[in-house]
Amino acid sequence: MSYAPHQQRVVDEKTELDFKRTALKVFIDSNPVFAGLPDDERGRLVAQYRVMTEYSVILGERIGAFKAS
Repeated sequence: MSYAPHQQRVVDEKTELDFKRTALKVFIDSNPVFAGLPDDERGRLVAQYRVMTEYSVILGERIGAFKAS
């Protein structure tokens, strides 16, 4: 599907966000450095992952609306 330039920027933003979100999830789930971080920092990283996920969902909804119009 071909998108208008402003729509393509949203698609690109979601792609980049999802790449970073996946890398953060891998770090949280499997990197021993994560386990050695202070509780507060681990909490912030988990919160960051949750917010990134919410943001990705919103971008996905916007992209879905592009396809519907």
